[in-house]
Amino acid sequence: MTEVLFYHLERQPLERVLPQLLEKSLQRGWRAVVQAGSPERVAALDAMLWTYRDDSFLPHGAAGDGEGAVQPILLTAESDNPNKADVRFLVDGAAASDTGGYARIVYLFDGRDETALEAARAQWKAMREHGHEVTYWQQDDSGRWIKKA
Repeated sequence: MTEVLFYHLERQPLERVLPQLLEKSLQRGWRAVVQAGSPERVAALDAMLWTYRDDSFLPHGAAGDGEGAVQPILLTAESDNPNKADVRFLVDGAAASDTGGYARIVYLFDGRDETALEAARAQWKAMREHGHEVTYWQQDDSGRWIKKA
């Protein structure tokens, strides 16, 4: 069964958290797909991943660039999995239409946005009802991720 993680973003924005989680995924030898809410957001994330740190590089591509099947990290606004990713990151309210084939699904949501909170709660409930192992993560005052549920 697919493990489903919910990351409640309050202390750091998505642009700081997502690259760290993508790095950890690559360290595990996993391929990743990041599903955003729109093609415009995909373009913004693509630009951010090229420049998020001066001393690091995350190999990635965006849907429509071509060669999506060979990308270690693929950014998309669609629900497909052309790079046969092990982990799917869902941002900007994107929801998983299919959890099959993934070791992990990761929801990242803005804890200061009531609409995002409600959407995350609905996804939490749906994932539990489908029998997935679901965990909830929140940052403490020092910035460490703590498993809350």
